[in-house]
Amino acid sequence: MIAVDFQIKDHYNVEDLVSIVRKLRAPDGCPWDKVQTHQTIRSDFIEEVYEAVEAIDENDTEHLREELGDVLLQVVFHCVLETEQQHFDLNDVADDVCKKMILRHPHVFGNVQADTPEEVLRNWDAIKMQSKSQSSAGEAMESVSKTLPSLMRSEKLWKKAERGGFQLADAGQAFDLAEQQLSQLRAMADRGQTEAYDRKLGELLFSIAGVSRFLKTDCEKSLYDACDRFIGQFRELEASAQEKGIDIQKSDPEAVQQLWDAISKSEE
Repeated sequence: MIAVDFQIKDHYNVEDLVSIVRKLRAPDGCPWDKVQTHQTIRSDFIEEVYEAVEAIDENDTEHLREELGDVLLQVVFHCVLETEQQHFDLNDVADDVCKKMILRHPHVFGNVQADTPEEVLRNWDAIKMQSKSQSSAGEAMESVSKTLPSLMRSEKLWKKAERGGFQLADAGQAFDLAEQQLSQLRAMADRGQTEAYDRKLGELLFSIAGVSRFLKTDCEKSLYDACDRFIGQFRELEASAQEKGIDIQKSDPEAVQQLWDAISKSEE
């Protein structure tokens, strides 16, 4: 790597960000940045994306602007790593995604007719399979990222299975499948079949994602919201217990359960 000159300005753009990362990676740059690789900052990329999503959930424009900057920094950093190896740069990445968007929107940049979001998605999936040389829904399933949160991945797999010709008949069948998996898991627990818990619990959660498809909900977001509600209810539990002079860590579990039931009932 060679030394990189950099000029301090009042306002910067994306090209300046590239120059900053190159400066950080230069011989006279930052000792930490100089030794980073794709692998060492992999988790940072994931964390920054989640923080941007949190800003979206908060509907906080200023926070989102900040977090999108952090995501962009990660994109640029990975591109600079590849530029150093003379593989590609940020412009190559932009070129690729521009061509992809043009190709997958023939109803905008071509003469294909697509008047509804559903038609657009069908065209998108067909073009995507063709561009990735996928000849079956099974191959399309293989392309779903394994690093996605598992509930989100489950929903995507259900969606691709449906488009590939396999789907549950209706919501009733989806509920029946989930209840069947739950019943089997409970029977395993009663028999102490601990070696099969992981598999059956996974099948139960996967079937729940199938239910979510018929309810037209986002099961990942549903669980996200449930976690927040649980935190809120638990804080109410602590406050109620303190008001009544109850130490929930030492109290009878039944007494704690009564407090919890009262809180849950009040929010129904």
